This record gives sequence, structure tokens and C-alpha cells, in this order.
Amino acid sequence: MKRQRTSWNNWLLISGVILLAIIPLLAIRDSEFSGADGQAEAVIGEIQPEYEAWFEPLLTPPGGETESLLFALQAGIGAGTIGYVIGLYRGKHERNSTFK
Repeated sequence: MKRQRTSWNNWLLISGVILLAIIPLLAIRDSEFSGADGQAEAVIGEIQPEYEAWFEPLLTPPGGETESLLFALQAGIGAGTIGYVIGLYRGKHERNSTFK
């Protein structure tokens, strides 16, 4: 009975995540999603037009695709790390509750 309830809760959470990802795409039509860096640069340009950057990036990606690839790779590594840690602690919790 407990396992069936857990399965139901997991499907409910997965459905909620999918809805949270889809609803903004449907609710905000004709929107252009841009990165936070570009938006921050535009706001800084409006507030302080004579502002000069005090630091240049060490590496500049050769194109937008490479930048997107690096961003996706960073997100994948972060999600994998978080999933691994959650799974590790869940496994430890189940192992400890089994032996008690």
C-alpha cells in the first residue's frame, strides 16, 4: 500500500514539473527568451551609458552554439550531481530504516 502511494506521488510530481515547464511557453506567446547576461547588459547600458567593463573573460567561445553547449553541459553536470546526492542520501536512509 505504501509503495503504491509513493508511485502515485512520484507521478503527481512529474506531472507538476511538466506542467510548470509547458504552461509558461503557452501563456507567454511571441516572447523572446534571452539570457540573464544580455538583459543585465541592456539594463546597465540604460542606467550608466558610459560604463566600461573592468574585466574581460578569459575564454571567449567561438560562437553562440558553443556557448549554448557549455551552458547545457554545465546544467547537465549540476543536475547529475544533485541527483546523485539525493539518491545517495535516499539509499542511506532506506538502508538504515531496513536494519532498525
